Amino acid sequence: MPPAPHRAARVPGGRSIDTMSPAEPTAQHDSSTPSLDQVRAALATVNDPEIKRPVTELGMVDDVTIAAGGVVSVQILLTVASCPLKDTLTRDVTAAVSGVPGVARVEVSLGVMSDQQRQGLREQLKGPGSTRDIPFASPGSLTRVLAVASGKGGVGKSSVTVNLAVTMAARGLSVGVVDADVYGHSVPDMLGIGDRRPTQVEDMIMPVDAHGVRVMSIGMLKPRRDQVVAWRGPMLDRALVQMLADVFWGDLDVLLLDLPPGTGDVAISLGQHLANAEVVVVTTPQQAAAEVAERAGTMASMMHQRVAGVVENMSFLPCPHCGPGHRLEVFGSGGGARVAATLSQRFGYDVPVLGEVPLDPRLRAGGDSGVPLVLTEPDAPAARALADVAGGLTRGGRGLAGLQLGLTPVGR
Repeated sequence: MPPAPHRAARVPGGRSIDTMSPAEPTAQHDSSTPSLDQVRAALATVNDPEIKRPVTELGMVDDVTIAAGGVVSVQILLTVASCPLKDTLTRDVTAAVSGVPGVARVEVSLGVMSDQQRQGLREQLKGPGSTRDIPFASPGSLTRVLAVASGKGGVGKSSVTVNLAVTMAARGLSVGVVDADVYGHSVPDMLGIGDRRPTQVEDMIMPVDAHGVRVMSIGMLKPRRDQVVAWRGPMLDRALVQMLADVFWGDLDVLLLDLPPGTGDVAISLGQHLANAEVVVVTTPQQAAAEVAERAGTMASMMHQRVAGVVENMSFLPCPHCGPGHRLEVFGSGGGARVAATLSQRFGYDVPVLGEVPLDPRLRAGGDSGVPLVLTEPDAPAARALADVAGGLTRGGRGLAGLQLGLTPVGR
């Protein structure tokens, strides 16, 4: 007897599945044909590459059809038509559904959410209303906020930031980076995403992913890469708030901020908006650099922020002839220890030297190529030193214990 005809049956949510017609009593369900539940279970394993949540949870699965011969058609709704990662999403959906027993072919079609659906997604992710609250400023936030600061430019602060972030992400932590160095925003280039632009859903901005790290920089919001940012205090404050409040960061373990050098407007704004942030001071061994680095640490204390420690970058050059046991102190010595000792005495608590990072041309090359040294040469002395710093900063896991709560005593 020829097989009974198939027809499309609608299921809750507007989705459909082809089934055998019940009019034929002899028609039996083919056990090799995948079921709708199996396909949906597979789709639940696919995360939106920007939001990092299952597409089923976000309402992005608009329709599923299972036809004769195990052909599965899936329609996915993109948040915006210009979604930069739609090819990634298509591949991920295809791979997940192809793994379901009985699936012979997967056809993925892409649609776009309506304005109402986008608004619903925005409220699902950030809650109803349009308040611009900074999630990391909440007393209950478990995100460790680390602001990487320096007294002067040219000490490798951004290189330290991106290598710390990538190391933490490689160890399984959920990590975000805010490139708050508004005038010298180099983080996107150092992570290989200089030409990427974030996706915007309503008034919510999606950070750009690079090497497992979620990144936002003012450079990503400019119309052109060569456009100069010439802002003063109020505009700088608004830019920082936008990158902290309007971006959907999700549940982060660690947020790193690459601050501009010195003690200017952004450092003050950070103290006002994120009093719970801890500051990592980067310096070189040179005494002149150490002196201005002390000012950056003192600025953090003035804003009631704790200094987590000092990183001495470009600490020494391992001798190319004698081996690593012989250090060539190109920029002098003792700068990091001096900064740590001065700040410890000044604040009344221990400010440790978190690490001494040796000079390595590959560290610079990794920044130019967009692939940090800790990924390309993890056994290099500089990479190991940075990995040790990352480990020291994240030791102890998540929790409110030890976190600054942004509270200051008041007079009675």
